[in-house]
Formats: sequence, structure tokens, C-alpha cells
Amino acid sequence: MKAQTEQRTGLLYGFGAYGMWGLVPLFWPLLKPSGAIEILAHRMVWSLAVVGVALLAMRRWGWIRELLRQPRKLALTTLAASVISVNWGLYIWAVNNGAVVEASLGYFINPLVTIAIGVLVLGERLRRAQWAAVGIGVAAVLVLAIGYGRPPWISLVLAFSFAAYGLIKKKLNMGGVESLAAETALLFLPALGYLLWLGTQGRSTFALDDPGHSWLLAATGLVTAIPLICFGAAAIRVPLSTLGLLQYLAPVFQFGLGVVYFHEAMPPERWAGFSLVWVALALLTWDALRTARRSRARLAEAGASAATAATTTAATAPATTASEAAVAVAVAAEVAGGAEVAGAVHGAPEPPPTVATPARGPA
Repeated sequence: MKAQTEQRTGLLYGFGAYGMWGLVPLFWPLLKPSGAIEILAHRMVWSLAVVGVALLAMRRWGWIRELLRQPRKLALTTLAASVISVNWGLYIWAVNNGAVVEASLGYFINPLVTIAIGVLVLGERLRRAQWAAVGIGVAAVLVLAIGYGRPPWISLVLAFSFAAYGLIKKKLNMGGVESLAAETALLFLPALGYLLWLGTQGRSTFALDDPGHSWLLAATGLVTAIPLICFGAAAIRVPLSTLGLLQYLAPVFQFGLGVVYFHEAMPPERWAGFSLVWVALALLTWDALRTARRSRARLAEAGASAATAATTTAATAPATTASEAAVAVAVAAEVAGGAEVAGAVHGAPEPPPTVATPARGPA
């Protein structure tokens, strides 16, 4: 009963996180006349303040000393901060310049780009369904390029930057709150310096006569941190496969807002391109669920075989104590599980979803 309650709570947190990321296009236009770079700088500065308060409440500080003692890890964190800055800045610019639909496409194709990076960078092998999904995704980009009259560069930069960020985070292996704190701390001084420079040039919008605008700029820290906290609460309560399905909520909401609320044009060729992307994602989801189901079945079968073997051994060797038999069952099950995991990693890996980059959502 407790497990069901925890999972239900996790689902609510997951819906909350991806729902907020999906509705965030409604927030960025409220910050006009601030430009995308100024909004990004405020987001970095105020995010550090919010995360600092969270770290004070949780009393998590040991990771800072560990990070500073590892130059390679610090360099990767700096790279991650730079990549996510490109992602954030372009997304804000896209929303405030009437390209919400194209921005949503970036997060639709992100799983496909993540798979491609896994093949090209990590040398992973794909199943046939995954290859088919990637091929359909490439065809979709070509159709959209014809429809736009140019490559959908906003979508591609968002997708590749977020996928690269996920790859870096995979190597860093840091918690969500800690990673956000480290990245915003590295970006804090440049961001603050830029905001101070805007002020000296008389171009800052923070000190306008309208105090509400200043409060909205300060709220960028909350807009960044709250979905992240909800995501972290969901990640420890629901299976990764469930989070992998929930990830599509954000671009679906963004696409809907772009078409219905912002009234962006959707000519037939654009609908055709998006339809191909959705077919590719449906194929990926079906393949992932099928593979997960087969893996669970094989693990259950291996565990049952190990238990049977241990029981037979105990029956034929009376000297074996009950505790020794239990150890044999546990070791055999662990070996069987390890072989299954190794096969999944080195054989045909399941496509890593966006949730493989738990430190940040699509915004």
C-alpha cells in the first residue's frame, strides 16, 4: 500500500514537473521588453539564489570540496554550464520571437538525437526498431526543412545542445540540485557582470518604474528550480520508463500553445514533418516498452532457475545450512541479473530518454 502511495505521489510530481516545463512559454513573453540574453543572465543569477537556499535547507555542502579537487570534473561542469546556457538562451529567444512550435520540435526530436550520439560517440548498437525511428526522424527533418524553406535550425540546436548536455551529465553523475548549483555558480559572475554592464549603459530593464517587472525577472529562479525539485521527487518514486513517457508532456504542451494560443502557422508540409516525428517517437516508445517487458521476464526466469538450482543443491547436500542455501540463491540471482544488465549495455541498449539528463527539463 505504501509503495502504491509513493508511486502515485511520484506521478503527481512528474506531471507537475513536465507540466510546468510545458507551460513555461507562457512566462517568457511576460518579461518583455527584456531581451533573451538579459533574461538568461537573470535566470542564472536568481537560480543560484534559489538553489543556495535549497542547499542550506538540505545541508548538502560536501560535494563542493569534492568537485574542486577534481579538475576534470570541474571542467566538465563548466562545459555543461556553457551548453545548457546555449539551450536556455535560444529557447527564450525562440519563444519571444514567435517560434514556439519550432522550439517544441527540438524536444520532440531530442530522444532521436540522443540515440544518434550514443551510436556516434559511445559506440552503442541499436535494434532495428531504433534504426527505423532514427531514419524516420531524419526524413521528418528533411520534410520540415522543405516546409520552412531552411533547415529547422532552432529545433536542431535545441535538440543537439540538450543531448550533448545529457551526455556530459552522464559522465559527471551529480545530483540535480547540486549540478544546478555548480553550473549557476560558474555562470554567476559573468551573468552578474553582464547585468551590471547593462545598468551602466542604461539598457537594463530590471530597474524600470514597474516593480512588477523586476519581480518577474527575479522569479526566473523559481521557474527554473521548482520544476527541477518536482522532477527530483518524481525520479526517486517512479520507474525510469514512466519518466521516459512523461517527458513527452512538455513538448506536447509547447506545441499546443504554439498552435492554439500563439496562433503560429502550421501549413500541410509542417504537419507532415511533425507527424513523421511522432511516428518515430511512437516506434521508440513501443520498442522500449517491449524490451523492458522482455528483460523483466528473463530476469524473473533467471531468478526462478537460480532458486531451483539452490534448492536442489540443498536437498542433495544435507550438510549445507539454510543460511548457505539462501546465500547461494542470492549470488545466483545477482549473477543472472548482472549478465542481463551487461547484455543490455553491450548488446542492444534501450534508447536513453530525456530523463537521462535529470538536472534539467526542456526550457
